[in-house]
Amino acid sequence: MAEPNRVQWRRRLADNSTALAFIGLLALCIAMSFVSDRFWTWDNLSNVARQVSINAIIATGMTIVILTGGIDLSVGAVMTLSMTFAAGAMLAHLPVPVAVLIGLATGAAFGALNGMLIGYARLPAIIVTLATMEIPRGIALLYTGGYPQSGLPESFAFFGRGQILGLQMPILIMLVVFAAAFVLLRYFPTGRYFYGLGGNEEAVRLSGVRVERYKLLAYTLSGLTAAISGIVLSSRLMSGQPNAGIGFELDAIAAVVLGGTAITGGRGSIVGTLIGAMTLGVLNNGLNLMSVSPYTQKVLKGVIILLAIYAGSFKRNR
Repeated sequence: MAEPNRVQWRRRLADNSTALAFIGLLALCIAMSFVSDRFWTWDNLSNVARQVSINAIIATGMTIVILTGGIDLSVGAVMTLSMTFAAGAMLAHLPVPVAVLIGLATGAAFGALNGMLIGYARLPAIIVTLATMEIPRGIALLYTGGYPQSGLPESFAFFGRGQILGLQMPILIMLVVFAAAFVLLRYFPTGRYFYGLGGNEEAVRLSGVRVERYKLLAYTLSGLTAAISGIVLSSRLMSGQPNAGIGFELDAIAAVVLGGTAITGGRGSIVGTLIGAMTLGVLNNGLNLMSVSPYTQKVLKGVIILLAIYAGSFKRNR
């Protein structure tokens, strides 16, 4: 006997993690509108989008890594090293575009190092990126002496404070990064290989795919997106901050998980990650409007991550 249409619709909805993430974001926005009458103001919403952009860019690369069944704990430190190297290049009177390329290359290089150790040396991702979470930050502190790098050229502010057609540059950069990741995962064989690695790595290997090569690429992209976020943050602050990025890797993982990507890999979407990043941004903004202690916010964020992982595990095992 055929199931009623209502039951079929509910079942399809339950299996669509992106749709569930969007419903959660919508419900959170409605709840926040009752908490504060300032929530739906243009200034507040644009501030939320600008704050979300940093985490969302990092989360894009994190999504690719998690889809392969891996994890990257080094993104916050890589972001910090990239921004300090870029700032140092500008203070050495190199042109701004050259300095930006140096920052991006730094992030991609550290991501590639992670990929080499994980893909070719076959070391556990969590151990490798735990180590490289410390190395880039240590290099950044040695390079700067622990002091912020100020006095950057005014033209550099465009990446963090500029606008194009009324759209703030951090938001525009975030959308471009997400669009590129969406096209890669949806329309290129590389994207299918990333999903396959998380679903069944051995089957992908037996099909003739160079697994090591695609792991290298995944972690390189993660390092690159971390560097992009570092450039944006440095431009907003107009300085290179050697102590920036602490805890950013956890926010990125939270955005990916809240967006419905399975922490074990193989399932998820880049659109869901954007929704997850927005959810975190709205939650943080609402708690700030309610004057909730930052320490309490950390507890709530941890609980939310656990609940999201449990929900994904429950769906997978039912």
